[in-house]
Formats: sequence, structure tokens, C-alpha cells
Amino acid sequence: MQYKNRVIIIVSSFILLFLICVSLLIGNYKIEVLKAINLILGNGDRNSLDYKVLWTLRFPRIIMAIIIGMLLGSSGAITQTLFRNPMADPYIIGISASGTFGAVIAFLLGLPESYFGIFGSIFSFITSLIIFKLSNGKRGGVELSTLLIIGIALSALLRAMISLAMYLVGEDSFRVVLWTMGYLGGGDWKKIGILLFPLIFSLIYFYLNRYNLDIILLSDEEAHSLGIDIKKFKYKVLMISTFMVGFSVAFSGMIGFVGLIIPHLVRIIFGSSNIKLVPLSMFYGGIFLLLCDTVSRGLSSTMEIPIGIVTAIFGAPFFIYLAFKSRKGV
Repeated sequence: MQYKNRVIIIVSSFILLFLICVSLLIGNYKIEVLKAINLILGNGDRNSLDYKVLWTLRFPRIIMAIIIGMLLGSSGAITQTLFRNPMADPYIIGISASGTFGAVIAFLLGLPESYFGIFGSIFSFITSLIIFKLSNGKRGGVELSTLLIIGIALSALLRAMISLAMYLVGEDSFRVVLWTMGYLGGGDWKKIGILLFPLIFSLIYFYLNRYNLDIILLSDEEAHSLGIDIKKFKYKVLMISTFMVGFSVAFSGMIGFVGLIIPHLVRIIFGSSNIKLVPLSMFYGGIFLLLCDTVSRGLSSTMEIPIGIVTAIFGAPFFIYLAFKSRKGV
């Protein structure tokens, strides 16, 4: 890796550390900096309210924001590679909406939280398969216009189904509303434990297949000549990518544009090889979502802005920029 890129990663690591410190101090309940440092170092009173706020509310939320950002950032990079299209963000083409719908179904059935991610993953996978089958172009790539039309149509249908679920739930629909806007306030150590499973599993899988991920970008004939069953491999990658999205939206709701913005920025700085793109999209996805969560909690002292709104403020202009860039064929 080039010296310049190493410096960027080291600086980014310090930015992540700084964001964690700032995020620990932000909130309606104020904790003094020195008290917070003492509590982190294990020198404070463990029965104090400061300790409980720090270790049972803010730390779990910060870690959950980083993990979900890592899952969304890397799954965005994988989805774009799989569809051979830089605008194939799981949020835009309806995969996140289907994951949310799956989690809502599990909620309506009264299942434990651990099932939300499983249901979200199943519905995300089904939607991905439909999009994958319907939008394949003549050369094995994906037509952008077809991809967006199918994605928008599926998103509209699934959002309507989620609205119907909110109507059926009635007065207890607040949790479903939060899913639709993105919310990290329910973070706890149990959810982090569940989220670590898709994170570690995907990390191991993508590391073991880091060279094969670049072969997806070749034609099927070229991949076959290299000894890869490209069709079988694509389905495995699709399954794991939707597995990551499903668990993310099950615990945080629909947080859009992370999978669109981060892989693009990583490609500009570090290049397009998946050997670097996937792990770095994971790293910067975590930083980006923690930044958005810190902003969503810090903008107002009386109320918290849903994180999905903050990521949309960043992401929508970026999406328009990409659309114009794609139209010009740059």
C-alpha cells in the first residue's frame, strides 16, 4: 500500500477515536470530561448514574453504529460489484426495504429479536434474486435504467406493505415508524452480540475469497477459464451480502446511502480492486455512520433526529451527482 494511503488510514483511525470520545459526551444527560475519562479507565463509581449512562446506553450505541456502518458499507461495495453497477445501493434498489419488511413480519408474529435479522435476511435475499434475474443485460451486466425502475417499484410496494403493518399494529406502531426512519437508540450489548455474527462471518468469507471477488467483474467465459463457477459464486456472494443487510436493518431500520457513498469514495482514493474496496468500505462505513449518529444527537438539545434523515441529507445530493455523471458517460 502506498505511503499516502497509509497516512490517510492512520488519520482516519484518529478521526474515529475522536468521534467515539465526542459521541460519549453528547446527550441530554451531561457527563463531565474528567468523570468520563475516570469511568472509562475503571476509576469511577460503578453505582453512579454517570457509569450506567456511559456503559449501558452510550457505549453500546456507539459500537452498534460502527458495526452497522461496517455492514452497510461493505455490503454496498459487494452489491455494486455483483450487479456490475456503481449505483446499486441496497437502499435505492429496495433490498433494505425488503429487510425491514421481513423484520416487521417477525415483529408482528411476536418472535424474539434474534429472529428479526433472519427474517430480514430471507426477504432481502428473495428481493435481490428478483432484481438480479429481471435486470440482467445482454452482456451479463445490469442495465442502469432497468435496475432503478425495478428497485423503485419494489421499494414502493414494500413501503406500502410496511405502512399496512403500521396500520395493523395501531397504537403500538412507534417501533415500526422508527424502522422506516432509521434509529440506533435501542442499541444494547445483546444486539451487538447478534450483529457480530454476520460481521465476523462476512469478514472471514470475503477475506478467503478476496481474489475471486475481482473475477466477478470479468465475463463468465473468462471466469470459467480461471476455474471459477461464476454463477454459483455470485449466488453465494449475493446470499452473504443480503445476510448483512438483513441483520443491519432488523436492528437499525432503513438507513440509506451508506452503501452508495462509501464505496465510491473508497474507489476514488484507494482504487477499485475488491481486495481493498471491501475491507476499506467496511472501515469507512463504520466511521461515516458514527459521524451521522453523532450529528443526529448533537444538532438539537431537546430531540433526536432519526439517523436515516441525516444519511439522506448527505446521500441524496451524492446520488444526483452520480446520476448526472452516469448520463454524461464520464
